[in-house]
Amino acid sequence: MSTGVAAAAQAEVRFPPPRLWIGNEWVEPEGGSVFVTENPATEEPLCPVAAAGAGDVDRAVQAARAALGGAWGETSPRERGRLLWRLADLVESHIDELALLETLDNGKPIFESRYVDVPGAIEALRYYAGWADKVTGRTLPVEGPFVLAYTLRQPVGVVAAITPWNFPLIQTVWKIAPALACGNAVVHKPASYTPLTALRLAEMAAAAGFPPGALNVVPGSGSAAGTALVAHPQVAKVSFTGSTEVGRTILRGAAETIKRITLELGGKSPNIVFADADLDAAAKGAYTGIFYGKGEVCAAGSRLFVEETVHAELMEKLLARTRRLVPGDPRDPRTRLGALVSRTQRDSVLHYIEEGKREGARVAWGGEAVSIDGKGWFLQPTLLDGVHNDMVVAQEEIFGPVLAVIPFTRVDEVVELANASIYGLAAGVWTRDVGKAHDVARRLQAGTVWINQYNWYDSAAPFGGFKQSGFGRELGREALDAYTEVKSVYVGR
Repeated sequence: MSTGVAAAAQAEVRFPPPRLWIGNEWVEPEGGSVFVTENPATEEPLCPVAAAGAGDVDRAVQAARAALGGAWGETSPRERGRLLWRLADLVESHIDELALLETLDNGKPIFESRYVDVPGAIEALRYYAGWADKVTGRTLPVEGPFVLAYTLRQPVGVVAAITPWNFPLIQTVWKIAPALACGNAVVHKPASYTPLTALRLAEMAAAAGFPPGALNVVPGSGSAAGTALVAHPQVAKVSFTGSTEVGRTILRGAAETIKRITLELGGKSPNIVFADADLDAAAKGAYTGIFYGKGEVCAAGSRLFVEETVHAELMEKLLARTRRLVPGDPRDPRTRLGALVSRTQRDSVLHYIEEGKREGARVAWGGEAVSIDGKGWFLQPTLLDGVHNDMVVAQEEIFGPVLAVIPFTRVDEVVELANASIYGLAAGVWTRDVGKAHDVARRLQAGTVWINQYNWYDSAAPFGGFKQSGFGRELGREALDAYTEVKSVYVGR
């Protein structure tokens, strides 16, 4: 058993008070409205959380504007980088606490929180710390009566960051780190199911030295706090990660004030296994692609396309792995499949499984709800075989540990099937043929394509989708473009 995971499982956590974080202070919500966040593995309450309304959102936006007009706006790019690096150090020093807080709030295994989620957040903070003093303009070779022409890259202003419940800490950092590196002030609305690490991170940002108003956190419902943020006339940009349905609503709401938008939405990502692939590696990649993160992953490889001649062999290897995957206590360092985030989510996934069976798919493994000591929103890992690409389970995002297995015979056929989706977030290709791998990767309509691997992310590589998976990019240098304005300056003689 890993020492780090064992320590995280036993860490002491400090729950935030039922208040909002505005201007580096805990602030009572107007009307005193609160909700309770629960542990999905035990169904027990964790703590009350303040619920922001429109007035609270306005207070946070005004605090952000004051920061831009004051200490934060006067902070040099190099100092912004130092502050982000200091925050990364603080997160690292509290890695066990944050990992356990994430596991308690989301239901994911402590192994994932401790070795993927929190380290990934630290990496992203340090990556954008390095970018803070490298966001520059250019001199331009223009014609005319000018001594000089150049561009400036400047912050857009107040950024609304709205994050999902599946990767609460990582998704928070993916948005706030580039936004703060570029000099913006942020108002963050975390998901109602999982607000705790966002509030703890904001508290650490103040301890790191970020001035009041640079980062504000307003938990609450999407219909109240989220809608108010999107509609606020002094919010310059909205960065949202979540469902395509909610993304459409945000896009419509932001149109009223012509806000800049980044949307990272749903996915139904194809994972393609050719007959010439290393089938052991492909089986492991298919298993990881759907069961990592309980399948509550926007880029999950939820459609497994298998060349017909190796279908039986690959299924045997995949079944051997899946049979060993048993839902367990997320705090147990040995657990690799935790609890789904809520009863509502588990019921939704079960509905899709029943719909798949009704359409003719065969449950090769799993498909049932389970509990631990009669509690928790657990679900067996599920393999649906005999799926056709036009079935509901192959077209709609299930967002759970359910894999739809679809056979194919030809390269052109599988590319067409893979692209026959409203989504285009990610894809996987498994083959020993290098030429075929690059050809298929080029033809797939997806923002990320993994070849002979799946579910690998790095802060330096941009992430985002085609089609109804959204637009704009998180991570990499490309994310900085979303948080800056470009200004051209002409200097006359």
